[in-house]
Amino acid sequence: MNSTKTFLSLTVAGVALGVVFTSCDSLFNDDKDEDTGTLSVLLTDGPFPVDLVAEANVTIDSLDIREKHTEDTTGAYTTLTRDQATYNLMDLRNGVTESLANLEVEAGVYNQVRLYVSAAEVILKDGSEYPLQVPSGVRTGLKIFISPDIEVSHDITAELLLDIDVGKSFVVQGNPYGPGSIEFLFRPVVRAVNQSTAGRLTGIVTDTSATANPIGDALVWVMQDSLVSHTFTDTLTGAYQLIGLTAGGYTASATAAGYDTVTIADVVITAADETPRDFELTPLPQ
Repeated sequence: MNSTKTFLSLTVAGVALGVVFTSCDSLFNDDKDEDTGTLSVLLTDGPFPVDLVAEANVTIDSLDIREKHTEDTTGAYTTLTRDQATYNLMDLRNGVTESLANLEVEAGVYNQVRLYVSAAEVILKDGSEYPLQVPSGVRTGLKIFISPDIEVSHDITAELLLDIDVGKSFVVQGNPYGPGSIEFLFRPVVRAVNQSTAGRLTGIVTDTSATANPIGDALVWVMQDSLVSHTFTDTLTGAYQLIGLTAGGYTASATAAGYDTVTIADVVITAADETPRDFELTPLPQ
């Protein structure tokens, strides 16, 4: 599965399908000045088994952002969009994102977003549909801290990425490959990443044969103390992208059905830069 991401500009995980939602809130002035800056928000997703699932849909009603608390203030929320829209997170993979918002907001430092989700469903490739219950706390606003804080200033577009982890958010109950029924639970897991301090890991997963055949749908993931992000390689090319990774050191791994697991230690991600790492997987003995 190819993976999703955000500006301040708001983006939904998956990079750049280019649908932009613009707010006309009265809090934004027509004339730009040094007291405002542009925020772009993007949406993307983490991986989910691509062999069974055609669509993993979420309906977003609105999105707010909160200015960071100071000693003298509690921090107020600003509405970024109230345009209800449904997104198929299966389309937002391996660096694909969709824009949620791109608008002028008050200049300042922001540290939290509040996301309102009203509906979710899974549609399998065989046509089976699973409408899911959205937890009440999510309908009334899921609060997500931005890591690290994001600063909006004059003449610079700040980029915020919302990364919805499909594999963790849509929980499978039962064995999808065996007899009997299956169910899905919706428990959204979302990262909010300051893209100005983030980089990306890219590469290709191949086998160890002389022709280096690409391995499609291989799982690639990165960890620090725990899992940070993961994706599946492109079905045809074996290419992958993990975006929205905060600068620092990671351990990267890749595996696929019928192959071993390869781990690369001390992978350094640099802000606003691309780190290439390819993987060669050895077939397991038959």
